[in-house]
Parts: sequence; C-alpha cells; structure tokens
Amino acid sequence: MSEKQRIRLTLPDDWHLHLRDGEILRAVLPYTERHFGRAIVMPNLKPPVITSADARAYKARIQSAARTSTFRPLMTLYLTENTCPVDVHQGYSAGDITALKLYPAGATTNSDAGVRNLEAVYPVLEVMQELGIPLLVHGEVVDPAVDIFDREKVFIERVLSQLCQRFPDLRVVLEHITTAEGAAFVSEAGDNIAATVTPHHLVINRNAMLVGGMHPHYYCLPVAKRELHRQALLEAVTSGSHKFFLGTDSAPHLDGAKESSCGCAGIFNVVHCLEILAQVFEQEGALDQLEAFTSLNGPAFYGLAHNRGRVTLERNSVAYDISGRKMGIGSNYLTLFDPGFPLHWKVVEVLHQHRDGRLLGQRLADPMTS
Repeated sequence: MSEKQRIRLTLPDDWHLHLRDGEILRAVLPYTERHFGRAIVMPNLKPPVITSADARAYKARIQSAARTSTFRPLMTLYLTENTCPVDVHQGYSAGDITALKLYPAGATTNSDAGVRNLEAVYPVLEVMQELGIPLLVHGEVVDPAVDIFDREKVFIERVLSQLCQRFPDLRVVLEHITTAEGAAFVSEAGDNIAATVTPHHLVINRNAMLVGGMHPHYYCLPVAKRELHRQALLEAVTSGSHKFFLGTDSAPHLDGAKESSCGCAGIFNVVHCLEILAQVFEQEGALDQLEAFTSLNGPAFYGLAHNRGRVTLERNSVAYDISGRKMGIGSNYLTLFDPGFPLHWKVVEVLHQHRDGRLLGQRLADPMTS
C-alpha cells in the first residue's frame, strides 16, 4: 500500500470531552480510550464538579469504568461565583485538576450554576493567572436580546476582550469556536490564547439542522453557523497555526432526550472522529496539517509532552456509510454523528504507551463491533 493511502499520527488527545456519568460513561468511554491518550473532561454533571474533592471522585469513577490503564483523564472544575481560590491552588498543585471551565449561567447543558457576575470570580482568575492554570471558556452571551447565531461574536466583543485586558497573562482556551470572529480573535491574540474546534463544526453549517425539517442530532451549543463561518474554521485549522487544536465536544444524550419537544443540545461524534477529520483535511488538501491539529498543538499549549503512541489510518477506494448508526445502552440508544458523506478513511491500528514504556496495540475492526 502506498504512503498516499496510509497516514500515521502521534496518538491524539481530546481537549474538550463530555463523558457524563454512570451507564452512559461506561458505554462511551471505550471509544475515547481507543483513539486518544488524554482528554480534558468537562465538569457539567448534575451536581457539577466544583471542588478538587469532586474532581478526584469523578476521576476515580472514570478510571473505574476504563478498560485500559493507558488513558489519562484531565480533570476540570466548574467555575462558580463561590469557587474557593485556595482550593483551586491546592487542587492544581496536587495534580487533581488541569483547568477551570467558565460557563455563562444558562448558556448550555447543565450550566445553571454558571457565572452571572464575572467580577465575582476575579480572585480565582488572579490565582489562575499566577499559576498558569488555563481558563476554558464557553464563549456565548445569554442576553435574550442577542440572536442565538450572534452570541459568540457578542461574547468576544462584550466579555472576552475585556477579560483578556484585565488578565493579560491568563491562559485562555475559547472552546468549540463556531465563527469567523472567533477564529480571527484567537489568531490575532497572544500565545496565551488558543481555541478548540470540533469535528462537527468543520463539517456542518446551520442548514444541516434546519433544512427539510428540524434534525435534532445536528443540534448543539454553540449552534452551527453560516457556511462562511465553517469555511473560516477550516482555514484556521489547516493554516499551520499552533493556536487551534482538537476538542471534540462529544456530548452524548440518549435519543429520547434528543428527539423530544425540547431536545438536548449535543452531538456524539467520538466513535468516527479521526476518520471524519482525515476526510475533511484530505478534501482541503491539508493532510500534512492533521497531526498538528489532533496531536501536537494541544499538548504544547498545556505544557505537556505529546503522546508516544501512534494511530494509523488507511484510505480505501470503496467508501463506507455511517449514517443512521446507533449505539445501544440498555433499552436506549445513542445516535452517532453522521457527517453527511461516506468515508474512505478508517483507523486500522492504535498503539498506546504502557507504564513500562512499551508501545502495545492491535489492528482494529469496526469500532462498533470490535
């Protein structure tokens, strides 16, 4: 097989992931373990992960559900107006937490306990700036007067720009950016500002959700925007800039919660994430930029070494279709993200580094059946 039909990547990391808890955690975690070395785990559970003790307990549940010892969950705290700076300092110094997450109250799933008055968390931000702890930002305003498709743009104008002026050395990740304005802000900011980009925002625009009826499995927050914004994201991640890296924002909800009169926001994309990204980067003529986006830029921003493991993908001339694929969870189902086109790329081998330093792995069958 020629090199043009096979690519090898440093084992990727996922810098924005929802694992949920309980039965859903146990069902979805194997697909992250399979393809990723580490993941930043979101804290918006019910109740949320708001203290270092909460983070330790949640990490223990993740590790208990894990099928391997090689995957490393990186824990985050849900920033609230009552977050204790001392707890943040101690939790970070002890290695219990890697970052804090800023949810404007009411902006997305399980964000009701989020921040309403930003000045109330300034003492925490001071500690974070001093220690170099990243602030992970859900960048949307919740002002009902602002159109939902403009919430990211307005957040940058009203909130993020002022926050970065007030804390010029604070390390900030603008999460799951969806707009040309988001990409431009990050590109033009200092090296302490970066962004995660999801696979689904590289693939779909708002037509996928709205044309021909309401398609709930394309509904996420932030919502997908116009095609011009998708193109801006593609340009950003394929540009060679070190400031953009993969955060899947894979957010599983059971079909009953998605397919309802008030469906939940979230797209479950982790199963075929790397294959979809390979297809997207190939279509953009930028396969040479894929490894930086998936595997190198994120660790560099977080001050971590990149993984020693590897992932191999092969390109087949015959494409396969993943539309309509579902994962069973008891008597319920999770619908997998459908990119809207057949795939040629497939992950065929993953090598993980074990504690003794060896790289071990196997050739993989279809991830839904292996």
